[in-house]
Amino acid sequence: MFRKSAAVFAIVAAVSTLVSAEINFDTPKNGSLKQEIASLELSVPVAAPVELKAQSGKVDKEWTIMVFINAKNNLERYGLLDMNEMEKVGSTDKVNVVVELGRMNGYDSSDGNWIGTRRYLVKKDADAAKVTSPVLKDLGKVDMGDYNSVIDFGKWAKTTYPAKKYMMIIWNHGSGWDKSVRAGMNKGISYDDETGHNINTPQMGTLLKAIGGVDVYGSDACLMQMPEVIYEIKDSVPYVVGSEETEPGDGYTYNDLLGPLVAKPTMGAEELGKLAVDAYSNHYDALKQGYTQSLVKTAALPQFLTLTNDFAAAMIAANEKTLVTQAISGAQSYAVSDNHDMAHFAQLIGASTKNAAVKAKAAAFKDYISKTLVVHNRVLASSYADSYGLAAYMPGYGFNSDYNELAWAKVSQWDEFIHWYQKK
Repeated sequence: MFRKSAAVFAIVAAVSTLVSAEINFDTPKNGSLKQEIASLELSVPVAAPVELKAQSGKVDKEWTIMVFINAKNNLERYGLLDMNEMEKVGSTDKVNVVVELGRMNGYDSSDGNWIGTRRYLVKKDADAAKVTSPVLKDLGKVDMGDYNSVIDFGKWAKTTYPAKKYMMIIWNHGSGWDKSVRAGMNKGISYDDETGHNINTPQMGTLLKAIGGVDVYGSDACLMQMPEVIYEIKDSVPYVVGSEETEPGDGYTYNDLLGPLVAKPTMGAEELGKLAVDAYSNHYDALKQGYTQSLVKTAALPQFLTLTNDFAAAMIAANEKTLVTQAISGAQSYAVSDNHDMAHFAQLIGASTKNAAVKAKAAAFKDYISKTLVVHNRVLASSYADSYGLAAYMPGYGFNSDYNELAWAKVSQWDEFIHWYQKK
């Protein structure tokens, strides 16, 4: 299911069948979908927004979790459900949970059917049907497909709710690095149907740098765990959580993420990143629903870049194009059929090549991904046993020139490798 993948996967005919699944929201967590929707139809009075002043003095909070929920699309009701999941735990004396939530007309009428964008400090409550956390600021209409909106939210959250460590989650549709056929619409993340805008991959790097970086970044969105994305944001975050595949309808299970954190607020960034992977994975394991989720350590990227370039150079020198294209075709793929698991591809090349250098480089490459770069990886084995935590662009034919704009393409030999194996 396409819980948070791009609404316009018509870029390739190979994935057109998934577009029809866009609004098939999978099995809800709390009873039937009808029950969940019905429970959200209750209106809740909203108190007058109160803008809190920045905290000053000693920082006692361990974590501030910032969640940017762009529900200005067909996922609107799920934004409210996720807010209610957060309210099962709420903020504590050691953990701030702050949210910017945007809504628009046309998709969901629950919870008073208010329209616009609001900021919340999430408070614990016992009502799973209504969002009762205080509205700190009503921003009116905000373009949530503009990366500047995330910058404003992140700066505000850090100033108003300072902590020793920060996690930023961007919630919405996602489609990896690539671009849409719609004019002026760059694929990436955070699609705002009201404005027609979204945040592209280079802008992700810009926004995280502008807010001063975070300790953990998570994409509660589809198809984002790629070197093309991670390399763009590497200088602003040490740990990145994401999915190689589309996310199921429920996305993150926020109470399962926040509960263990507030029980142990002193956990470090890597531990929280692993918790994010496990909270997500445990939920979908229980449902026996296909998923992928991994945690990447960005400090490992320099050596990964070296190994990538060495592997690519060895394959080009060996000139075994048929073996390469066969391995790409056989490597684990995802909703965007040009995305393939990098380690599985290397495994297949290593098993088929007659060239000793290629075999050695492939083994080193796969080993590094699975043992060093990806520090935690979970999949539903029956569906994604060959997913090792990182997917990359490996088109069977054609090449999207927008790839050249990525930081990854500028420093790696991956685009040269693509051009080599595609050349007749």
